[in-house]
Amino acid sequence: MALHSSVLLRRKHRRETARTLAFLSPWLIGFGVFFAYPLVSTVYFSFMKYDGFTAPVFTGLKNWDYVFNHYPFFWQGLRNTLWLVVVMVALRVVFGLGIGLLITKLRTGTGFFRTAFYLPYLAPPVAATMAFAFLLNPGTGPVNHLLGDLGLPQPGWFTDPSWSKPALTMLAMWGVGDLMVIFMAALLDVPKEQYEAAELDGAGPWQRFRYVTFPNISPIVMFAVVTGVIQTMQYYTQAIVAGKVASGVIGGSGQQFEPGYPHGSTWTLPQMVYSLGFQRFDTGSACVVALVLFAISMAFTSLLLRRGAGFVSNED
Repeated sequence: MALHSSVLLRRKHRRETARTLAFLSPWLIGFGVFFAYPLVSTVYFSFMKYDGFTAPVFTGLKNWDYVFNHYPFFWQGLRNTLWLVVVMVALRVVFGLGIGLLITKLRTGTGFFRTAFYLPYLAPPVAATMAFAFLLNPGTGPVNHLLGDLGLPQPGWFTDPSWSKPALTMLAMWGVGDLMVIFMAALLDVPKEQYEAAELDGAGPWQRFRYVTFPNISPIVMFAVVTGVIQTMQYYTQAIVAGKVASGVIGGSGQQFEPGYPHGSTWTLPQMVYSLGFQRFDTGSACVVALVLFAISMAFTSLLLRRGAGFVSNED
């Protein structure tokens, strides 16, 4: 009798396991095909000499040594990418939150301003970058003409290594509509009773934001920061288009283009992966850079999630 019961229990357990795996199978297939297999392949090819046409040949750590010690653009691209992650993400979050706060406080015209600030986010990245490059053209752009009329300095923007990354940051802040909408939804969900209680206690605007608003929206702020870091670590289109437009190389074959123009200031790790893998057919070195990019993204995300646990509100 006991043996029969144990057999029935095992069968029930197997049925439950099979049912669970059946429900999980779409995720498991997607995880294996789109994440696990590419990651394992990237690690594998990082130790191989492979051009995409001939069979891969094992070379040990030669690709890693080449990228870290001999490839001239790696460290500059790494510095540029980290600069964009730290500065661009922080300013986008602060600017998006500020715009969201202002619009939620408006009594009239909320719909108009919400639409006006969200529309730039819908602009295609290539078109938006080209428009910004022409607006910020140091010779013919209207922005520098206006600054000159006001007696202010006229930066070189995308033609000046010290101003190219701030110009890209301005472009990112112009398209901050996605964060604005997310923050507005979170801000409108803050209980009004808490604001009323804070006012009765004599709290000013800053105290109400610090002790009422921010604790309620802190999970959304963390979400914006983490997703912003991941997106910026993949920053490619705007940087390469801005460099090409500023250097005069918009299209056509046979034209020479300096990577990261001007002087490598817009050169990023994703550009490096494309250049090594699809222009030079050096798949092994491209995989090394991709793994570095993946490791930095994971490190940033883990650090933010661990540090963020201290200020994310756990109240229901």
